[in-house]
Amino acid sequence: MKANNRVHAINAVAARLPEAPATSIPADESLKTYGIDVFGEKMIRQYLTKKTAEKLLAVVNDYKPLDASIADEVAEGMKKWALAQGATHFTHWFQPLTGGTAEKHDSFVENVGPGKAIQKFSGKNLIGGEADASSFPSGGLRSTFEARGFTAWDPTSPAFIKRHANGATLCIPTAFCSYTGAALDSKTPLLRSLQALTASTERLMALFHQKKAHVSVTLGAEQEYFLIDRGFYMMRPDLLQTGRTVFGAAPAKHQQLDDHYFGAIRPRVLKFMAEVDQQLWRLGIPAKTRHNEVAPAQFELAPIFEDLNLAVDHNMLIMEVLRRTAERNGLECLLHEKPFRGVNGSGKHCNWSIAYGNRNLLEPGSNPKENAIFLTVLTAIIRAVDLHADILRTTTASAGNDHRLGANEAPPAIISVYLGDQLSAVFQELDTGKATAGGGGRKIKVGVSTLPILPPVTTDRNRTSPFAFTGNKFEFRAPGSSQNCAMPEMVLNTIVAESMDFISGEIAKFKGDFNVCLQKLLQRLIRAHKRVIFSGDGYSAEWPAEAARRGLPNLPDTMAAIAPLKDKANQELFAKYGVLAPQEMESRWEIAQEDYHRRLRIEGSVALEIARSMVRPVVADEFSKLATALSVAAKDGFKVGRTGLKALALKLGAGLDDLHVKCEKLDKSLAKGSHQEQIEAMNALRHTVDALEYLVDDSRWPLPKYREMLFIY
Repeated sequence: MKANNRVHAINAVAARLPEAPATSIPADESLKTYGIDVFGEKMIRQYLTKKTAEKLLAVVNDYKPLDASIADEVAEGMKKWALAQGATHFTHWFQPLTGGTAEKHDSFVENVGPGKAIQKFSGKNLIGGEADASSFPSGGLRSTFEARGFTAWDPTSPAFIKRHANGATLCIPTAFCSYTGAALDSKTPLLRSLQALTASTERLMALFHQKKAHVSVTLGAEQEYFLIDRGFYMMRPDLLQTGRTVFGAAPAKHQQLDDHYFGAIRPRVLKFMAEVDQQLWRLGIPAKTRHNEVAPAQFELAPIFEDLNLAVDHNMLIMEVLRRTAERNGLECLLHEKPFRGVNGSGKHCNWSIAYGNRNLLEPGSNPKENAIFLTVLTAIIRAVDLHADILRTTTASAGNDHRLGANEAPPAIISVYLGDQLSAVFQELDTGKATAGGGGRKIKVGVSTLPILPPVTTDRNRTSPFAFTGNKFEFRAPGSSQNCAMPEMVLNTIVAESMDFISGEIAKFKGDFNVCLQKLLQRLIRAHKRVIFSGDGYSAEWPAEAARRGLPNLPDTMAAIAPLKDKANQELFAKYGVLAPQEMESRWEIAQEDYHRRLRIEGSVALEIARSMVRPVVADEFSKLATALSVAAKDGFKVGRTGLKALALKLGAGLDDLHVKCEKLDKSLAKGSHQEQIEAMNALRHTVDALEYLVDDSRWPLPKYREMLFIY
């Protein structure tokens, strides 16, 4: 039988010759290229005068206000550096409300007469620009005929070079706002939230009589992703247009044996990973860890912690580098939260921490006063998550994440806090006033006694917890792999700022011994908000009922999860801190629900197209051949084989009828526009198609199968 395109793709992967071992790059050479494509401190000092360099570095390192008078010199120095790197164009690189990044390239060339041109880049070009912006989502913040959008330079995130086959482009990280100043991007609210959290932290630390110091909020974003051979990807219309497989029968083996997790990395993938690391290091992105994840063909990359704003920019670049490098290596990088049903989904674990001066506020101190600060900050975060779990859940909402949350190593949609055994014992002791073995076996007096010695990792990780304390940071595991980290971190910064301010207000009312009053305050807050602390199995059937008993919100899908954006109390909170105005929050609800419906409709349309034009013809043809074979066998008087042919023909015929019925139902749900009916119709159609995959002649099935995509690469 003639092989179909799927079989040809399998043979092409199988025939791929192993890569010859490359000559290793010496470690010191890798260090020499680290940050070479970034206009960082070294380049700033090299291309700018000392006075201008110091002013710019004060903005970058100490968040001092930008002196606009240095813009022209900075632009000229940046241009000279970029030209030396082979750049011919510059772009304001920003993050519109599409979830990705955007750039419009302008050349340095300017005409100065007939046949004459110069290369020019002014301070005005650097500081800001105007984009048409009419096609970017705004959620009603502006009308199409008022489409002007403006980019504004963010000097705290360094400019960088993006290279391509025929040159390079200077990329300048910017914010993106409307003519009225409304935030049309993810960066602007993030920067506002950092200002709010900085002010609240300084206020709280002053009440503990701490010397004024720099507030540093950091992020380490672990990025999960899948790799499949690009030949298979190009044969899957669903992957091409939606990022996930709308059909696909489970293979006999997938991740049951746990043999892929941390296993030896295949040479082809390791080559890809090495290329990714080299590109990221050139961009000054501290990629640290690479390994196989739980599911076959799934992997993870983790960087070292960085300043939050920079880490968000770097994560967006990481996703781009992963996709681009995969394509060059004949692979496809899938960043969808659930590209394959029944196996592990992909998340983006956001490890968040806050420091004051040189001290991480999420690490127990070496003396009673430092421990009092640690417990106060920890209590503030617990209070923040308890009171604002709904809006924190909003930041994880997406059509892709709906498939992931609550299964296969993803946390549930119910937001809770995991502290680990030792810290849970400490908080229980503060709550009850009674000594516990886990808390150190003695009653803790805040500001007087020291905490029990906590090792760097105080607990085993609870993978079912969406918000877990992991030693000296909180790991928010609920965001999806394709999402921008900016929104989860923006919300976290804002709600923690509010909680710190509340505690500061209470401390300001203290009369009498400070430590005694603080102990009573923390005890009161722990009792009020301990319902959000949960150390059990978030996957258990009992947890939703228990969470409901505790009064914790359970927002199971995107439409429920984005509703808090319209809540007046939430809008007042974000307006109070100047992070998002009510209309900006309304706009994000509008954009989120439109994006959800559009993605769902695309998925339904693709599923219908595949079922009707790819699956149905194959099933119908095979059924026809079986029917013909049965007729011939009966006519010729064969008594053997007819039972098997008839049984298979009946199954295929029933499947063909069922396929027709399910396609009609999906078609009607798409016309009706009911997303819930469409989801049910798609699930029903998938059940039918996946069952047919087991029945149809393997050589004739038109779509690459899970057993091929997940294991042949």
